[in-house]
Amino acid sequence: MKKTNINSISIIGAGNVATHLALALHNTGHTLRQVLAREFDHADLLASRVGAQPINKSSLLDDKSDVYLLAVNDDALYDLALDLRLPNALVLHTSGSTPATVLKPISRRYGVVWSPQTFVRDIAMDYSRLPLCIEGSTPQVLQEIEDLFAPVTAHIHHLDFEQRRWAHLAAVMVSNFGNAINALAQEALEQHGIDFSILRPLAEGTVRKMDYGPLWPQQTGPARRHDQKTLDTQRRLLADNPQLLQLYDLLTEIIQEKA
Repeated sequence: MKKTNINSISIIGAGNVATHLALALHNTGHTLRQVLAREFDHADLLASRVGAQPINKSSLLDDKSDVYLLAVNDDALYDLALDLRLPNALVLHTSGSTPATVLKPISRRYGVVWSPQTFVRDIAMDYSRLPLCIEGSTPQVLQEIEDLFAPVTAHIHHLDFEQRRWAHLAAVMVSNFGNAINALAQEALEQHGIDFSILRPLAEGTVRKMDYGPLWPQQTGPARRHDQKTLDTQRRLLADNPQLLQLYDLLTEIIQEKA
């Protein structure tokens, strides 16, 4: 592990992102000092996994850690910026859509570590494959952040705020919108007594297309082929579901325009 001047880390938050980043840092030998969460039980659960002190009041957060990782929702970041003063610490947030400068009142050394990844607290992850997007208030701070997380993963990307906002939007499209479309397909199959797992190989093959270059040239299906007879048949199947029909028509139009 690369040597850094960081000896201890405190985590603010105990949700999905906080849990996984705390475990990732703990697994690479870092000392976790405190875990702060509004619900003491949540703080205690995470703290017990990383050998830290659980606390549930910001007044109990001391200034002895080298790094403070604020893994909370965006609104809470602005509240913390009003309450915390940690002038000697490296302070990081984990938001994809909030500027790093929100942390400026807390410390002159601030930055972001964000991942375009879905975190679920109770599902184990291979952190070595985790993509991390980082930003620092100065080139030196950026290097400190990279050194901190380099033992966790080799997939570290330097993104400024504008790039991170676009990456966050793209992540929403790939993950959240993609999952919503899959859920709609699952409902449609279940209504007709078909096991959704029949589409798993197809879904996995679709993801693997990312390994083979630009995606539009790899587009397949009736919209790509301009197979109007199939398109009309499928539209009739969706006649009783106006929302899904609207989605089908929009995506068909986009595919025919782009592919």
